[in-house]
Amino acid sequence: MKIAFIIFNDVTTLDFIGAYDPLTRIKTMGFSNSIECDVCSFTEKVISVEGLELVPTKVKNDLSEYDYIIMPGGKGVFDLMKDKNFLDWIMQVSDSSIICTVCYASLLLGVLGKLKDKKATTHKFGMEELKKYAKEVSDSRIVEDGNIITARGVSSSIDLGLYLCEKIMGTEIREKIQKQMDYLYYTIC
Repeated sequence: MKIAFIIFNDVTTLDFIGAYDPLTRIKTMGFSNSIECDVCSFTEKVISVEGLELVPTKVKNDLSEYDYIIMPGGKGVFDLMKDKNFLDWIMQVSDSSIICTVCYASLLLGVLGKLKDKKATTHKFGMEELKKYAKEVSDSRIVEDGNIITARGVSSSIDLGLYLCEKIMGTEIREKIQKQMDYLYYTIC
């Protein structure tokens, strides 16, 4: 199983790390060695909105080979919504891949036309913008519709990571990872 985490300039770090941490625990806690996680970017270096330098493991790589694509949000999304080269790169994602977003990243899927028949969510400040692109907008923390899974705001990235752990490995493994993380707040409602 291959998972790509997409990072970009002005990404919100917790949007990325919140999902990354529980998913990488599948391997680090010994539940499965078949999980491969790549941190992918369209640029060699990324500076988060908080000023943290992030270094991708893959740059401009082929995204069609991944089972899951996870895109965090952040104010950088608004520039990327107009960046044809970046959007073309994201369009490489296979139709069989599950695409997950946190916060404003759902707007990227909207611009690409991937939400026109879907229910989706985003940060509460982006709900009106999302209505331009999605069939239905929800204020749920996690929304799954077909091969698209969207998470609401920053802290919901942790919920997304745990949700995906359960989807990939089952409830028992998700509960063990959640307990190890000492995270009591998991909810998808």
